[in-house]
Amino acid sequence: MVDVTDLETNPPAAARLSRPDAIRSYVAIGDSITEGMEDDSGPGGEYRGFADRLAEHLGTVSPDFRYANLGVRGRRMRHIFGEQLAQTLEWKPDLVTVLAGGNDVLRPGNDLDRLAEQFEWGIRQLRDAGIRVVILSGHDTGWIPVLRYYRGRIAVFSMHMRAVAERTGTEIVDLWALNALTDPRAWSEDRLHLNGAGHQIVAARIADLLGFPMGPPESWTDPWTTPPQQLPRILRRRENRRWARQYLVPWLRRRAMGRSSGDGRMPKRPRLDYLHDEATRAEIARSIEEGGVREPAYNGFDPAEGAPTSSPSGTKGPEPVD
Repeated sequence: MVDVTDLETNPPAAARLSRPDAIRSYVAIGDSITEGMEDDSGPGGEYRGFADRLAEHLGTVSPDFRYANLGVRGRRMRHIFGEQLAQTLEWKPDLVTVLAGGNDVLRPGNDLDRLAEQFEWGIRQLRDAGIRVVILSGHDTGWIPVLRYYRGRIAVFSMHMRAVAERTGTEIVDLWALNALTDPRAWSEDRLHLNGAGHQIVAARIADLLGFPMGPPESWTDPWTTPPQQLPRILRRRENRRWARQYLVPWLRRRAMGRSSGDGRMPKRPRLDYLHDEATRAEIARSIEEGGVREPAYNGFDPAEGAPTSSPSGTKGPEPVD
């Protein structure tokens, strides 16, 4: 079997000659990662995330850009392809990103084939409405204690996602192929959510796929110039015990009680509205007319201190944590 990298299935924007279609409206649907959990770089420490970062970037090339984020932590497939999908279809935006299924896959009793059927139904609803869709597949959890036992289920469902993308003609960003995401520096302390660096990697990959790159491909293939720090085994075990007490046990307890951290929570951007105020929109329009649009490479985040080392699918991540 020949390995196929994300670079090969979704070539960088620089390799595409056609002018990208204008994106004037964007809706993000999904769960906690779409909500932006653990990327607290927003105003006043609010969660930002890959979707906000992508919207901020797209907003620099379209003065009347509108954005909504319906992602809420803990949401499952029935929510994402329920109320979130219904609202999105009503708006009919130019672009929708879909990150769905993670909270379902982590429940061992759920049938992955049935989940895949639900996933394909939802994607077809969006595609039949003429909406450009980008699917985000599952990431590799092989390096994370406990979560590595779900690795096989995540891989199977990710392959289902790739099959759905193929059958429906939908673009997909394969998070499993982003080797930078197997680096602990891309993850928050809870090991369940991306941190600011990880969210930026995902946003840059999507932007490149859309034809509006934030910077060079190295911003998402090789964001660091040094390998991750490896703690001695005794310190890793001590850290793993602390992590289990602080994060894993509460997570398992909520699951056992049928509760979610998102119960009663509303989306942070529930309306498809202008990203910028009227004055800023006018300023962006003038800049575009004058040919002075400045695309902020890395969207304000530069994880590398020197020239990155390029490779076909990114740098190799660390060995699994004990």
